[in-house]
Amino acid sequence: MPFVLFNLYLLVISFIPSYSRSVTLEHLPEGHSLPIIFIFFLILTIFSGPVYIIFSIRLFFKHDINIFNNFSYSENIKLKWLRLLIYIFGVVWTALIVITVIHHIFDLFSTSFCTDGLFISLSVFVILIGYFGLKQRLIYKDLMETEHIISPNNKIKYAGSHLDERTAEIYVDKLTNLMHNSKPYLQAKLTLPQLAVELDISTHYLSQIINEKFKLNFFDYINNFRVEEVKKKMKDSSYMNFTLLAIALDSGFNSKSAFNRIFKKVTNLTPSQYHNSIER
Repeated sequence: MPFVLFNLYLLVISFIPSYSRSVTLEHLPEGHSLPIIFIFFLILTIFSGPVYIIFSIRLFFKHDINIFNNFSYSENIKLKWLRLLIYIFGVVWTALIVITVIHHIFDLFSTSFCTDGLFISLSVFVILIGYFGLKQRLIYKDLMETEHIISPNNKIKYAGSHLDERTAEIYVDKLTNLMHNSKPYLQAKLTLPQLAVELDISTHYLSQIINEKFKLNFFDYINNFRVEEVKKKMKDSSYMNFTLLAIALDSGFNSKSAFNRIFKKVTNLTPSQYHNSIER
């Protein structure tokens, strides 16, 4: 909307030569002033960068919650590249805008330095977004093909749910038996809809059961089983010649970094520390 309004404004004033001549990004000598509306759009531009960055961070926060509610892993879906690009661009954009404001007020720096810096940084940002964006695999496609994604609001509040206590307990028993007997957590890329299909219940009910009965989100619920599986295999003599990473991969983890991070979160020990503490 700001983009459309500003360009509409520029289009209209282009038909008014006396007015459009006063619209410039150059430093104005004393006694000259910019049109009020143009100043308004400049201020809007100054604040647009930080505002969009804040909106982006909020979206990342929602994305993180969606990951924890729907996925048992975070590799290649965390969008670390996008976060890094946005944070760097936000800092660069804000710095260049501040420099531009200083230029207009104190006539420091050159106009070309300000405008070229903004355009070059924006161009690089768009090119990198395109490059990494084309390499990024779809994240929610498979979930959307099965059932609705469990959103942050669903996690916190299940208003209108028709799941009664007796049915919930049946589902809890069904889930517990499946986890211990079939061990679906050994699937490295297990998702909430996939587990719901195996249980033959809705994703909404499954998420509600895990959140309310086990006090966990889907990510932590599944990875707790994986940690216990790793601990069990560490004590198993048949796995004596396996590396810790091999045991982790055999237990459902799909990366060394995720394994180390989650294992320490659950046990307060690194995998090596726990392994060394086992009596043999």
